[in-house]
This record gives sequence, C-alpha cells and structure tokens, in this order.
Amino acid sequence: MLAKFRPLMATSPKTKAAPAVAFSTAAERDGYAQYNHTDACQHLRWTSRESYEYMYARPWSRVVDFYATLVHTGAGTAGLAELFGKDQKDHASATNGEEPLTSSEKQMPVKSSKGRGGRWERANFKIVLSYHGGSFDGWQKQPGLNTIQGLVEKHLGQFVDERKAKQLQDRSLPVEGCATVAGRTDKGVTALQQVCSFYTWRKDVQPSDIKDTINEAAPDKINSLVVSEVSREFHPNFSAKWRRYLYIFPLDDDAKSISGDEQSSIMLKNPEYNIASRSFDVAKVDKILRQLEGKMLSYKMFARDTQASRSAGPATECFMFHSRAAVTKLYSADENCKEGMTVMCVELVANRFLRKMVRVLVSTTVREAAAGADEDVLLNLMEATCRRATAPPAPAEGLCLVDVGYEEFNEQRCFIVD
Repeated sequence: MLAKFRPLMATSPKTKAAPAVAFSTAAERDGYAQYNHTDACQHLRWTSRESYEYMYARPWSRVVDFYATLVHTGAGTAGLAELFGKDQKDHASATNGEEPLTSSEKQMPVKSSKGRGGRWERANFKIVLSYHGGSFDGWQKQPGLNTIQGLVEKHLGQFVDERKAKQLQDRSLPVEGCATVAGRTDKGVTALQQVCSFYTWRKDVQPSDIKDTINEAAPDKINSLVVSEVSREFHPNFSAKWRRYLYIFPLDDDAKSISGDEQSSIMLKNPEYNIASRSFDVAKVDKILRQLEGKMLSYKMFARDTQASRSAGPATECFMFHSRAAVTKLYSADENCKEGMTVMCVELVANRFLRKMVRVLVSTTVREAAAGADEDVLLNLMEATCRRATAPPAPAEGLCLVDVGYEEFNEQRCFIVD
C-alpha cells in the first residue's frame, strides 16, 4: 500500500558520498547551518516544509475517533488486537471479571516491609490509565493547562494523609496527591495502558476508592483500568523494562501500485525524470525499521526539544526490541462510514524513548522510503551532527502509548510479527 507525495526536483547522479553540511550567507548570518544529504537520493528527498505539509494533511480525524473509542470502552491492547486480526484473549486477561489487562500489567507482589520504618510504611498504589490525547494538553502538569497529571493529582488529593495536607495548606498550595508516571506523553498523544503510582500514609485507602475517583474526573476522556497496591519498591518509570508505542498513519487509497524501490530505481537511471517519487512502499518502511531491532543505539538525531550539547552518551541510547510496519484497515464506529480507511501501523518497542523520538522516526522513515534510500539509512543518519538531517515530527494525533512492561519482553505479544 502506497502513499502520495508532492513532486520535487530532478534526480542526482547515482553516487554515494558521506553526508555534509552546507552553509549559505543567510544561514551563517542567522547562526545555523542547513543540513544537506549528498548521497544518490539527495534530490529525491522531500524538504522539511513539504514533509510537514503532507503529514498534517492526512485525515487524522478518523484516527482520533478510533483512539477515543478505545479509551471510552476501556478495551486497552485488546482493542488494537482486533485491528490486526489477533485473538483478543491473547492480549487481555480479566481482572475482577471486567478490566482488560496485559500480562505485563499484572499486579506486582507487595513485599513485606516489616521491620523497615519511615517511607516503607507508606501504601503504594499502581494505577493503569487510558486517556484520549486530543482532550488534554499532555501529561505533565502545567499552570493554566488541562493536563492528565493535573487532573489525576487533583482527585487524588482526598487520599492524602493529614500531615501532608497540613503542609500544603500552610504553604497555600492545593491539597493534591503526587502521581509518578512511567513516561510523559505530549499533547495529542493517546495512552491505552499508561502506568503511574501514588503513595499515602493512610491505611484506610482501598484501590477501588482510587479507581472510582479517577473515573469520575473526566468520563469518556480518562479511564482508570486497574488500581492495585504494590510494593513500596515499585517505581512506574525505573521498574519498567520496556515501552510499546503504535503510530497509525493514514494512507491514500488511490495511490499508484508501484513500489518505492522500483520507482526510485527508474528515476535514478533516467535523468529526464525531473520529479521525485510521489509515493512510498510500506514494505520498504518495514525493512528500514527492522535495521534498528536488537541494537543499542544513540537516537539523539531523532530527539527534539533537548539541547544537543546535553544529548550525548548513554542518556540518548535506547535498545530497540521490536520495530515493524504493516498495512491494515481502520474501521469507524460511524454507521454512515462503513468502508475502512487504509492505514500504515508502525509498532515500536524499546527500553526507553526520547522526546518526540517516535514521531521523528516515523516521518523520517517515510521520507527515506519514498526517496528509495538504502535500508541502513537510519543507522547512517545517527552519525549526523545536525538534527535537520531528520524530518520534522509526524503529527501527535497518530501516536499511542500502548502499554508499559515490567517483565521480560516477549515478541509474540506484539501485533506485527512474522
């Protein structure tokens, strides 16, 4: 399945050289350098502006509605399993006969803290949440914004112990709980099984009380799937062994049936071809992404909103367990829209992700697949020194945090497998 793109410039000779950085007078005056590729696909790549315009011109409303339905029903990963024709039973297990929960989300045992005073006497609760990204301004609490963390902590305030409540009141602060999360999500990003934790000195708080309170915060927009008491040693971020993201990218149903490899080959061999590829092959996207699997790599070129000087070394290294792409049909709950929309799904599982890393990986891989670049193009881009070598982030509306794992990664639980 292919996706259309706008025509670009003429092709360059089929020679392969190392990437370079070119300076113009205006660029030097503005204090930055524009990154230029110097391989055979140099003039076949979309510019940053063209990539941005095309990405945001997709029919994202269908994807947003699909995610909203999953959150409203509390289906979790079982709802995505149906999208790929998987057995929902393999991606969900019943808890109290109602909540869907993957094996990685099962309650961690409460270790005994007998003989250990201080913070070990506090009750620690693990909360599995689903929320609709389009209804909030991201996870992290910020003044004047409607965030998931701000809403959750506000409603957790009724479970705060008296000592902490008095401390907050003495400082003229609202009485709120403190929610620690497995990973912050940006504005527009949906989560199906996000994990956070909350602790309190009170002994009368029950998991069901916390669950009911959160569900009353914003019905249909945020859903507390499971709340369980866990060991004080549990930390939703540091205890996690992997995170799984899914990106749904709408495709053009009327795209031509020529593959990215074939079309790029034609253009490189024929100088009279003065337009770049207007389509990409999802199979090529899959081949490029597979090159990342099983490797510990630095993804600083794919990170955004971080200082380049502080994005070096282990802090930018991630181990990619699983990275695949596939085509499927996205069906709407609207009875007037019975035909499914063809979409490309990108599934990524890693021990950690950098800010906007998934969205930049998706947009860059699509750009390179359309240009007919080699399968190791992402590995080569990691050696660049300028983040303009990668494409602008894809829209947040297509991204979903599927779940967080606290057990060893099992590839058979993934949606896109051989």
